[in-house]
This record gives sequence, C-alpha cells and structure tokens, in this order.
Amino acid sequence: MLGRVFLIVATIAIFHAAFSAYEHLSQLKALERPEGQLPPDIILETLFALALGIIGASLNAPPLKEITWASEMRKHKIDDMDSRLGFANFVNRGRNISSQLGQSSQRSAKVS
Repeated sequence: MLGRVFLIVATIAIFHAAFSAYEHLSQLKALERPEGQLPPDIILETLFALALGIIGASLNAPPLKEITWASEMRKHKIDDMDSRLGFANFVNRGRNISSQLGQSSQRSAKVS
C-alpha cells in the first residue's frame, strides 16, 4: 500500500516539475532570453520524485521467487527434463568436401 502511495506522489511530482520547467522556459522566451538553466528547485523536485518513484516501485514489487535447480525440479518431472535423443552425430561431410578440394588443387598444379 505504501509503495503505491509513493508511486502516485512521485508521478504527481514529476508532472509538476515538468509543468514548472515548461513555465520557466516560456517565461524565458517571453523575455527573449532562450538561454538559461532551470532553477535549482525544479531540479531538486525532479530528483526527489525520481528517488520516491524508485522506492515506491521497490516496495510495490512482488516478492522474489526461488530459482534454484531444486525448486525448478519440483515443478517438472524427470521425463520432461530428460526427453532428448539418445545419440548425437558429430560427423559431417566437411572432410569429404575438403579432400575433394585438395585433390582438385593438386591436379591443377600438375597440369601447369
């Protein structure tokens, strides 16, 4: 409950800081001075809202779940986990191709 309250207050504070920054920049434009920094109170309000939002999100998050191997194996059967093929074939045709390339290069070397 406290986390949601913090998130709501942080959201309102962020919107207020954005509106204050917009007003400040509009005032600078009206005075024909587009350069200028934001006042420190707007910056502090934004940082406060950011910190409050992070705290609120942390308090509002659900509890963490255990992700160990034992806890995962409680959810699954061994038949589901060990349903792979009983063999693996690591032999490919690459050696035949490379031997054919080697023979053709030897033939071309003999011809020239």
